[in-house]
Amino acid sequence: MLTYDLINKNKRESWILIFSFLIVISALGWVFAQVYQNDAILYLAVIFSVGSALFSYYFADSITLAVSKAQLVDRATNQQLYNIVENLCIAAGIPTPKIYIINDPAPNAFATGRDPKHAVICFTTGILQKLDKTELEGVTAHELSHIGNYDIRLMTLVVVLVGMIALMSNWFLRFSFFGGRRSNSKDNGNLGMILFAVGILLAILSPLIATIIKLAVSRQREYLADASGALLTRYPEGLALALEKISDDQTPLVEANNATAHLYIVNPFHEDREESTSDHPENPHGARSWLAGLFNTHPPIADRVKRLREMNL
Repeated sequence: MLTYDLINKNKRESWILIFSFLIVISALGWVFAQVYQNDAILYLAVIFSVGSALFSYYFADSITLAVSKAQLVDRATNQQLYNIVENLCIAAGIPTPKIYIINDPAPNAFATGRDPKHAVICFTTGILQKLDKTELEGVTAHELSHIGNYDIRLMTLVVVLVGMIALMSNWFLRFSFFGGRRSNSKDNGNLGMILFAVGILLAILSPLIATIIKLAVSRQREYLADASGALLTRYPEGLALALEKISDDQTPLVEANNATAHLYIVNPFHEDREESTSDHPENPHGARSWLAGLFNTHPPIADRVKRLREMNL
């Protein structure tokens, strides 16, 4: 598949997943509004979600860097790395982001921020030591593609949407437990009871559904960044080799946590690194692998490498 076709395909699929979020949130809001005659619940959820979105929009990068214990570097402290990032930024037509390094032997990298003008790119000391220049350029191009494609903003919004859904569900269950007033027996009879049952079901299942959607968006953006990065360097093999090398390295990333795992180029917990079963339909464990794949933050490395090596630039 041509690189541009792959990029367009992944963009379409990602926005379909985002639209799915809106459906879930709308369903929750409508059902909860029907079950309880108390609009304050929905207003509080909206106010909290907007506040969380604004806070995350402006401070998510600072929090991530602090949690990761990243240190700022510049041209004077690491000229080779700075030159790689700067040259690729010129080619991509985006401002050079601030560059940070995490003192950790595990090879990995991520980008964060709210837009190309307020972005950062972060590398571990392990990735700088274990990759050659061509491979490091592939990784850098991948992360810069996240910035140029506004994935960093998109994933921040997705995380906030997941939090909003979880909050609304939690409030509904708490009101139900403490006997909040319902608009059922008096106004709508059996319909009210059905809506209440549907509300309970949505409150239980929607956080799980939202998490699956968030992880699906994360996986699609990784495919898109791979394609965009390969287009930027004009050498997909560099990124393919880097992914294989990072995947084969079993050194644990000490500073990783569940909140930031989706940001890294490869899952720091080694959970998404199994070989894909998509090319082996006869595999009896294929269905189980597919189900487990729903909860992965990244696509399987084998699939990513395969797509990179099939690209026609």
